[in-house]
Amino acid sequence: MENSSSNLSSLPEEDSQTGGTAAQSSSKSPSAFSSKPDRPPIQTSSQKYAPLEWSDYFDQEDDVRIPDSENVFHFYKAGNEGPVVLCLHGGGYSGLSFALSAKLIKEKARVVALDLRGHGKSYTENDLDLSIETLCNDVVAVVKTMYGDSPPAIVMVGHSMGGALAVHIAAKKVLPSLAALVVVDVVEGTAMASLIHMQQILSNRMQHFSSIEKAIEWNIKGGSLRNVDSARVSIPSTLIYDDSRKCYTHRARLVETEQYWRGWYEGLSEKFLASPVPKLLLLAGTDRLDKTLTIGQMQGKFQMMVVRHTGHAIQEDVPDEFANLILNFISHNRIGPHGVVIPGLRRPSQ
Repeated sequence: MENSSSNLSSLPEEDSQTGGTAAQSSSKSPSAFSSKPDRPPIQTSSQKYAPLEWSDYFDQEDDVRIPDSENVFHFYKAGNEGPVVLCLHGGGYSGLSFALSAKLIKEKARVVALDLRGHGKSYTENDLDLSIETLCNDVVAVVKTMYGDSPPAIVMVGHSMGGALAVHIAAKKVLPSLAALVVVDVVEGTAMASLIHMQQILSNRMQHFSSIEKAIEWNIKGGSLRNVDSARVSIPSTLIYDDSRKCYTHRARLVETEQYWRGWYEGLSEKFLASPVPKLLLLAGTDRLDKTLTIGQMQGKFQMMVVRHTGHAIQEDVPDEFANLILNFISHNRIGPHGVVIPGLRRPSQ
């Protein structure tokens, strides 16, 4: 990341140098290079980091109101055939974290990307209650409200905190139509070990931004996201405007939810292995398997892929590769809109 940012900052300087040499040569006799087209103008920082619309990637955004509560969950949808790929984002992210990959996944499956409690455009009676029990109940209630008693086959995909949430839901067996589970870059051993640093990491990050563009730029230059286009569509939904300070700040108040963090990750490896559906673990580095998962992988209990050249948010940094991995996993396990498709067996028309 350091290399790329230093290259970026040197571009305007190079431009002024080449501009100077071009000016000198034009005053002399025409050279062999005089017909060379002008370099395109270098984008200003605000153009380069300008927000992108969710509608470039998803087909629809909507809210689902949970009966007998004040809870309203926002979600983005794409595609109209195949199983539902239910995307659960990490802490501090939003459903738009899956925007770029959704544009590709929707060719062969439906995508529903949820803003979890306390994130994005979802609003609940208590946005700070990020206990694993509450988050599980939220997702189950959303699926129930959206699909009633005949939900489609669901492939649950969770990143980081959302990956832990997906594992808990799968292990509880509370979604009858759950057909597969994909966990993105979260492993119990590493997650538990990093909790002691989490408060410091959260308090050390920049808290206030003069513009949305500045927040997008900070995420890219700081290395938390590596794909500029993904940051341009996902970061705006992670911010709210602070009227008193006249600036933007983080929507999710993660610092105030520390009491729940341990509950997200404790016992995760055992729960993952016990989940009674096909499982895929996507990792951004090889050093992250704990002992329980290492044994489980040797026994062939789940499929694992290490994705190179990416940061923690695999679905944002390399969306094409991520989408292909998801679609191949669905295809390999023969998951159709109503569950596993057995060749030669026709489903009666409903």
